[in-house]
Amino acid sequence: MLNCAVLDDYQGVARDLADWPRLGPGVEVSFLSGHFGSQDALVDAVGHCEIVVAMRERTPFPAELFARLPRLRLLITSGMRNAAIDLAAAARHGVTVCGTASSPEPPAELTWALILGLARHLVTENNALRAGGPWQQTLGTDLHGRRLGLLGLGKIGRQMARIGGAFGMEVAAWSSNLTPERAAESGAIALGSKEELLESSDFVSVHLVLGPRTRGLIGEAELRRMRPTAYLVNTSRAAIVDQDALLRALREGWIAGAGADVFETEPLAPADPLRSAPNFLGLPHLGYVTRRNYEGYFGQAVEDIEAYLAGDPVRVLG
Repeated sequence: MLNCAVLDDYQGVARDLADWPRLGPGVEVSFLSGHFGSQDALVDAVGHCEIVVAMRERTPFPAELFARLPRLRLLITSGMRNAAIDLAAAARHGVTVCGTASSPEPPAELTWALILGLARHLVTENNALRAGGPWQQTLGTDLHGRRLGLLGLGKIGRQMARIGGAFGMEVAAWSSNLTPERAAESGAIALGSKEELLESSDFVSVHLVLGPRTRGLIGEAELRRMRPTAYLVNTSRAAIVDQDALLRALREGWIAGAGADVFETEPLAPADPLRSAPNFLGLPHLGYVTRRNYEGYFGQAVEDIEAYLAGDPVRVLG
């Protein structure tokens, strides 16, 4: 009998979104809905497992964790990239790491929810309506005719550009390797520097992969370059934006507001100051959390397990 643990099933839906019984009686699958706040707790919960299914970067797998999980042989992550897994360490410990497909549409859709929520003060107005408070107390910001600045024009960035054009926005983009021709394919104009993008955009949206060149890319100097009427939205990775600088920018009014779906520590600590920052719209990392994406994640996780047990792993990472 092989033991398989599905981690961080926050909504308690993993069991129903894939055909786990298809794995047969030789694989016992358990579904763990709580987040493990310590490595010790995680080891206690899955130390007996040969197979673990991880949801994105919710649970890190650093080198020292593989040494504490000697029974582990197959680690599956949703998506085909997971910066929280030490792939070299996995290989050294004989652990095969496989991924799944992931759709770019859900994160783009959620990014627009944040942009619209900020622009039209939806939380403030909804809270007032539900509490019997003031009727119409804010003045919205137009999207039509404004500039959307995209930091990154990959799969999600291109989705953002097309939707921005549908709103009648002027779309500009920057990344270190972006060419004018590639930007034009998505209806955007390529700018020569991130500084130019920050200074000229009414809404700045981050869609870059976190790495050595992008960590801390947006700090105090960059936030001060933005217009005081501009909004910053980050649904990529928290560490691309200096969180202390962002908090100061919100408290001191360097920018009109910010939205984020990603945080350096998740779940976000109850006392984290961003929870109460002015003009901040935060969500608990919901960008990829849709039924279609989850059906793909868990359905392909079952496929990954079947292929591994057949001796022919698929979607192998590293």
